[in-house]
Amino acid sequence: MRPGSPLRSWAVLALALVLGACATTTEKAPTAPEVTRAPVVPAPPTPPTPPPPDPRAPIVARHREQALALERDGQLRKALEEWKVVLTIDPSDKAAQQSLKDLEGRIERAVTEKIEAGKAALARGVQAEARRQFLAALALDPTNRTAFQALQNEAREVEFLTYTVKQGDTLQSVALRYYGDRSRSEVIWETNQLPPNPKLVAGMTLKIPEIPGVPFVHPEAKRPAPAVATPSAPAPAAPKTEVAKAEPTKEDFTDVNPLVAEAREALDRNDYGDAISGIDRFLAGNPGNQEGLTIKKQALYQQGKSYLAGQKWEDSYKTLTQLARLEPNYQDTAALLKQARARAIDQRYREGVRLYREEKPAEAIVEWRAVLALDPEHANAKKNIDQAEKLLKALEERKKK
Repeated sequence: MRPGSPLRSWAVLALALVLGACATTTEKAPTAPEVTRAPVVPAPPTPPTPPPPDPRAPIVARHREQALALERDGQLRKALEEWKVVLTIDPSDKAAQQSLKDLEGRIERAVTEKIEAGKAALARGVQAEARRQFLAALALDPTNRTAFQALQNEAREVEFLTYTVKQGDTLQSVALRYYGDRSRSEVIWETNQLPPNPKLVAGMTLKIPEIPGVPFVHPEAKRPAPAVATPSAPAPAAPKTEVAKAEPTKEDFTDVNPLVAEAREALDRNDYGDAISGIDRFLAGNPGNQEGLTIKKQALYQQGKSYLAGQKWEDSYKTLTQLARLEPNYQDTAALLKQARARAIDQRYREGVRLYREEKPAEAIVEWRAVLALDPEHANAKKNIDQAEKLLKALEERKKK
């Protein structure tokens, strides 16, 4: 092959191409860069579905608040009833169980204190104070036999004289005047519920109680018989003069209690609640006083009728029930009581039906239990309570699931 010929050039070019291809095939292909993947984050867990609200909670809370308020106000017996209502609605309420137990202990201690105070008052000869203490014990525990027997056998009703204080009088001088013993001033002090170290003001009235076994020594304290008041002189005008003089003395023995006067005034202005409250305070120390009982019966009767006219059936029933305990045949009390009871039962029953339809079985049960308190044989109320309790149980089982 001649140098510079075309054939030789093509041969050289072909050889170069073959060598270049071989070099290319022997080189290592470049590695592709690794792709870094983000870590997989697990999805947050789905929060559990909150349980449905307890339908009993609102009514339990209401009665709990009432119980605590009554305890703070010192109305322990009423507070006890409210705690029992709470536990009727929710028997598993541990806090209410403990509160009821604490309150029962508190009442028991208070009853013991009242009875001991009554016995101490008897030992001092202060019958009126003893009666107040024993009655207070019965208000806390109506079944207390000790207080009941003490009222029946020991703390008998006491008669009083009324003394109008004169300038310069002291409790000691008044005690000396009537009992012949200055130390008996404590009896007058306790009977009249005076403050410590009282200052007597001319014109104020004091109740001077009879102390069993301690006769009055002042002539004013002896009620004169009409024959004794007749003078020995034969003058015809003398008996009339003596009778006229004896009249103020008789007035001195008339026990005009401010509580009785206030109760009468409240009754006259149709404020029956004030009349009953005032006369109850008076009767606490004078339970057998006929004038006080008459005022109380009048006030209860008028208040019961007023509630009835205002369609407050249950309030009317409670008021007239108190009156029936005092005097079952007082005017038309029996007929009014029957009417109020029937209306109260119907109102409570209908309210229970309404609450049940609104899917409030716990509140409905409370209404129907109130029906049974008025009429223990009410068949529909019993049946509805059973049905509502089954519904409550089913709701509780559903919440557990």
